[in-house]
Amino acid sequence: MPTRFPASIREINNLADKDKYDIYQTLLSPWILEDFNIDPQSIGDNGRIRYLCPTGSRAMEMSVRRNPADHDPILYLNIADTFNNQLLVLLMVVNDPDGPRFNVDIDQQGNRTNFGTTSRNIPAELAAMEAGLSPGQIRRGLRAFKRSVPHFEEFVTGMGHELILIEPLAYHNAIVFERYGFNYMRGLKEMEQIHRAFQPDGELYRKLTPGNPFRHPQAWLSVRGRSWAIHDGILGHPFTGFQMYKRIGKHAGIETFPDAVW
Repeated sequence: MPTRFPASIREINNLADKDKYDIYQTLLSPWILEDFNIDPQSIGDNGRIRYLCPTGSRAMEMSVRRNPADHDPILYLNIADTFNNQLLVLLMVVNDPDGPRFNVDIDQQGNRTNFGTTSRNIPAELAAMEAGLSPGQIRRGLRAFKRSVPHFEEFVTGMGHELILIEPLAYHNAIVFERYGFNYMRGLKEMEQIHRAFQPDGELYRKLTPGNPFRHPQAWLSVRGRSWAIHDGILGHPFTGFQMYKRIGKHAGIETFPDAVW
């Protein structure tokens, strides 16, 4: 079957605006257009869909807002070409615009926290955690990843690729990606070690304490609890260096936290 789209993000970005927008529009799952009554042609600074995909760039950013003036998008997607011409998802965020906002992305001095890597807003994080959110979430999600994966796979297939690369920014992201069929290029042994270390009498289990709400004694029992403890630095180093991949139409069957509860 001939490739329907150009084979790289850079090639798509080099097309005329209308042509590249028509291609990137295929990444939008019908649910997001239908649930929020969004016209896929509502594009631009005053539209509900915005693209950042300049000519010559190897990356594309797309954001979808319920209203053009909204600060937070319903959907944000950032994808790029790798140097060996694979397709890498740098970031995907889905927000429920009706959910309360927790300012974990901005510290108390007004600086961006960059997902807690440069600074933290502890009061906002505590409120988010108590509301059932995971590290990095400013709003609850829409449980949309499962509905979005098939459309993304169609896009990748249309470019002639056989796999998708993604970099989990947090422990809970990696577990979610496992559930939807991703395997590890880097980090499988580390994820298995994290699971062992959270078992009773393990190194991370012994660091849990009632004196720290991010590392409470029951945190080891759930994905979210472990992720908050890791976000709080329980590993002794940042959660970085992980890369995962999914072959189109195949489920890898990886499970580094067997029988996990969220």
